[in-house]
Amino acid sequence: MPSISEIIAHFPYLGLSLMLILGGVGFPLPEDTTLILCGFLISTKVIRPLYALLVVYLSLLTADFTLYSFGKRYGRTIVTHKRFHRIISPERLSILEDKFKKRGTLILLLGRHLVGLRAQLFIVAGIMKMPPLKFLAVDAASSIFTMAIMIGAGYIGGHSLEALKRDITKIEHMGILLAIILLTIYLFLRYVKSRKGWGR
Repeated sequence: MPSISEIIAHFPYLGLSLMLILGGVGFPLPEDTTLILCGFLISTKVIRPLYALLVVYLSLLTADFTLYSFGKRYGRTIVTHKRFHRIISPERLSILEDKFKKRGTLILLLGRHLVGLRAQLFIVAGIMKMPPLKFLAVDAASSIFTMAIMIGAGYIGGHSLEALKRDITKIEHMGILLAIILLTIYLFLRYVKSRKGWGR
C-alpha cells in the first residue's frame, strides 16, 4: 500500500486532500503543515495554484463538516468514543459548551485558527445543534484566512529556498572561476620562473 509521501509525489492534489481530511478527523497529519506544504509545492511549480487552492479549500470544509456531523450525530456521548476521547475530554466539552452558548459564531471564527482547538469546536458545534448551513458559512469564511496565512508562509518559504539555491549556484560558479584564475596565474608564474632559469 503506497504511503502518503508516495501519493503526494505521484498524485499531489489527491495527496493533499487525503492529508487534510485524515488529519482533520484525528490522524497525526497536522492541517497547518499540509497547508504550508501546499504553498511550497505551488512556489516550486509542482502543482497549479488554482487547482491546488480549490482542492485544499474543499478538503478543509469536508474534514470540518465531518467532525461537525459526528458531534451532531453522537451528541455528548462522543467523549466516550475511543477515537474522539483523544480529541475532546468531558471536562473540555463542558467548558466549550458554556462558551459556545454565549458566542458560538465568534468562537468558531476565531478558534479555527488555533491548533488543537479547532477540531474540538467543530465537534461542539455539532453537539450544540448549530444549523448545518450556518456552520458551513462560518467555517468557509474562516478557512480562507487559515489558507491565506499557512499557504502564504509555504509559498514565501519555497521562493526563499529557490533564491538560496540560485545564490549557492552563483557562489559555486564564482568559486570555480576564481580557482581557474588562480591556477592560471600560478602556471604563468611557474612558466616565467622556468624561462628565467633557462636564460642563465
